[in-house]
Amino acid sequence: MLKYQNFSIRTIDTNDNERILLWRNSEKVRINMYTDHVISQLEHSNWFNNALIDKSAVYLIFSHEERPIGFISFTNINSYHSRCHWAFYMGENDAPIGAGSAMEFFALDYAFLTLKIRKLCCEVFTFNTSVVKLHEKFGFVREGLFVGHCFKNHKYQDVLTLAKFGSEWDAERESLMKRIFGKNI
Repeated sequence: MLKYQNFSIRTIDTNDNERILLWRNSEKVRINMYTDHVISQLEHSNWFNNALIDKSAVYLIFSHEERPIGFISFTNINSYHSRCHWAFYMGENDAPIGAGSAMEFFALDYAFLTLKIRKLCCEVFTFNTSVVKLHEKFGFVREGLFVGHCFKNHKYQDVLTLAKFGSEWDAERESLMKRIFGKNI
């Protein structure tokens, strides 16, 4: 069983630059992302430098036992509508089993308790069924389907839109925490 206290999140800093580029360029990450080409150092540096100062986004490192293993982003943060988009990926291949669920838990806590977002939105390729199932396990609801939305793998792919509301997180947080971490809280 995973231990809650073994996981943490923090904002990115300059020390994460190379690590994030390695993760972004790994096949297992690129296969499920809109940006699926190998990213050059210059392209990444431009993105990273903007990420450090972008006030409409928050970029986080997810760690297990103080070792960075994943990346979480909240983008298009809109305080007027109280919503944003999010995405995440596991960067390390040897993350503990269940770390994806722990990362989603920490991300939702951050979105709803720290950012105080009312509605959290995401987009997932329909072929990425494991992530769709994970989001649904956390109470995300399918809101729409972008048919033929992105050209990937030599054809136009469909993208599923999902969302979750903060009011639901308040009601579900404790039971999800127990399901993921058991008595190791």
